[in-house]
Amino acid sequence: MRIDETNIEIIKHLKDGRKSFKKIAEDLNITENTVRARVNKLIEEGVLEIAGLVNHECIPGHDLVIIGVKLKTMNLVKKAEEFSRLRGVVSASVVTGRYDVILIVLLREGFGLLEFYTQEIDKVQDVLSTETFVVYKGYNMKVPYVLD
Repeated sequence: MRIDETNIEIIKHLKDGRKSFKKIAEDLNITENTVRARVNKLIEEGVLEIAGLVNHECIPGHDLVIIGVKLKTMNLVKKAEEFSRLRGVVSASVVTGRYDVILIVLLREGFGLLEFYTQEIDKVQDVLSTETFVVYKGYNMKVPYVLD
């Protein structure tokens, strides 16, 4: 899908996911139907997802951690997909540098770091090492609520 300047502007306006298509259309001087059609196409193509995000600092008992994972295998994409399905994982990214995969993980009371490592990470083979970074204070760090 071609992402033109109008699509970029619509996406910027959707930072406030509750902003109406009518208001976006007025701001961009295009029709509401154009905004609706473009947003629907962006969603269909997997470019855009509209979701409620939370600030983990505002939810008692919840912590956010970033985990760097070094693997024994070079099958990085398959492993990142596997990590992405683990309980609590907000995102799994294949990266360059010291680690092969970076995980962003949401934890809560009863499902803390120990449980994440022993119940979830333990399911994934070929993990050579990990390093955990607890997020004490985040800016622009809102995440989908992934815990049940």
